[in-house]
Amino acid sequence: MLEEVERWLATRSWSVTDRPLHKVMAAKRSSGQTVSVVLPALNEEETVGDIVAVIRHDLMQQVPLVDEIVVVDSGSTDRTAAVAAAAGARVVHRDAILPRIPAVPGKGEVLWRSLLVTTGDVVCFIDADLRDFSSDFVTGIVGPLLTDPDVDLVKAMYDRPLGGAAGQGGRVTELMARPLLNMHWPQLAGFVQPLGGEYAARRSLLEQLPFPVGYGVELGMLVDALHLVGLNALAQVDVGVRKHRHQDGQALGRMSAAIYRTAQLRLARGHLIRPSLTQFERGEDGFEPRTYSVDTEERPPMAEIAEYAERKVA
Repeated sequence: MLEEVERWLATRSWSVTDRPLHKVMAAKRSSGQTVSVVLPALNEEETVGDIVAVIRHDLMQQVPLVDEIVVVDSGSTDRTAAVAAAAGARVVHRDAILPRIPAVPGKGEVLWRSLLVTTGDVVCFIDADLRDFSSDFVTGIVGPLLTDPDVDLVKAMYDRPLGGAAGQGGRVTELMARPLLNMHWPQLAGFVQPLGGEYAARRSLLEQLPFPVGYGVELGMLVDALHLVGLNALAQVDVGVRKHRHQDGQALGRMSAAIYRTAQLRLARGHLIRPSLTQFERGEDGFEPRTYSVDTEERPPMAEIAEYAERKVA
């Protein structure tokens, strides 16, 4: 297995500089493929506008690499929607997409629904909390999909500084996701950022995948894509440094529980109870318990949704 991972790293791990923008554009023109960029956003008014503006300027106005930018608002209570629209994105509220299926909170829910309001042959997901954003994030992960027909999904890899220390971000990755992948899906051990929110995939793949509704969506997508299209169809591209808002320890605990549950479901589909996670916060009278349900629901492959099939026919 180690040899297979090393071979994959040698043939499916690249740098953004390996595919200059003019070559990516030439491949896009020759193939006729279209590109959608999706930003799932929940209370990200401080950063979402800058990300949209950079993508519009660099990859729509300077060169026509991106065909549409869609911000899917996941119920923000701040000015996220207004800021994103002012920067030039099309903003769609999560609840307005497929209203016959009531929406539930969660990142995966928003990504799943975004397939119904985008049209690109390639769909590129970018988290909305990134700071000092570079359009290399988009070019890097879209490039292999436009230039190599054998690639179906591309993850970004990067350094994640934490408190001034290089590479110390990604705590859920190192403490939960990476051990799980190495133990149970060792073919995926070569992914530097398996939980990263910046990745692109062919619509033809995404519409066949189930989507965990919460934070487990990235791990679930990697595992399911591995089984559906094989390791050689997956790739990663180094895009430099990712700066973003970091979560506190308790939020990371809830994320880890969702990751574990997503892996558990894929290891043993069966009669499993709905889990919960109890954490503690110090109050006036000592430590007080706070119990949260762990995301367990998953949305079916979008190809199975009647409205999506009708749209494709139309």
